[in-house]
Amino acid sequence: MSLAIAPDDVLIVVDMQYDFLPGGSLAVAGGDEIVPLINTLAKRFTNVVLTQDWHPADHISFATQHPGKSAFETVDLDYGTQVLWPDHCVWGSHGAEISQDLDIPHAQLIIRKGYNRLIDSYSGFQEADRDTLTGLAGYLNERDVGRLYVVGLAADFCVAWTALDGVAGGFGVTVIEDATRGIDNAGSLERAWADMKGAGVVRVASKEILG
Repeated sequence: MSLAIAPDDVLIVVDMQYDFLPGGSLAVAGGDEIVPLINTLAKRFTNVVLTQDWHPADHISFATQHPGKSAFETVDLDYGTQVLWPDHCVWGSHGAEISQDLDIPHAQLIIRKGYNRLIDSYSGFQEADRDTLTGLAGYLNERDVGRLYVVGLAADFCVAWTALDGVAGGFGVTVIEDATRGIDNAGSLERAWADMKGAGVVRVASKEILG
């Protein structure tokens, strides 16, 4: 028996952008493999929201902005420890565009995040200072939606943070595991799944929904 998706449930599709796909500057291995599955899953949902990483060229999370530092090293910023990334998803660039292979014409909202130069943003709900909100929770609460189902890239960063913040915001949250892929930097994927489990995020396979 497959899981029943209710009419008020929401599919959140995280950061399916060219820079996170093979050939991109911060490519997630196998990221392109989940696009057809996400398209199939989206057909089961009346409500779909997309998130989009959207950075200025001098964003503080880019390793190029920190002399002597390399990608995947960390620095301490005002809001805590920051992983440094290759330049990615610079606004207006091809890499920042959502993949044209993503076929979800009924998606209702695109939430852009990470556009504040001095704050990184993984979560679709709030930025890494854990204070600046994106407005997603307000939108979902005004729509009086049901359960949130999260897919996309990357499982151990933007997907996990979005799922955790969804729970913190009072929503029931499920991550569809095989519709995500992880970066897995220094054990980050295992930690992310442990954090999500501890917070009450449900972990399912797509076959449980598609039957």
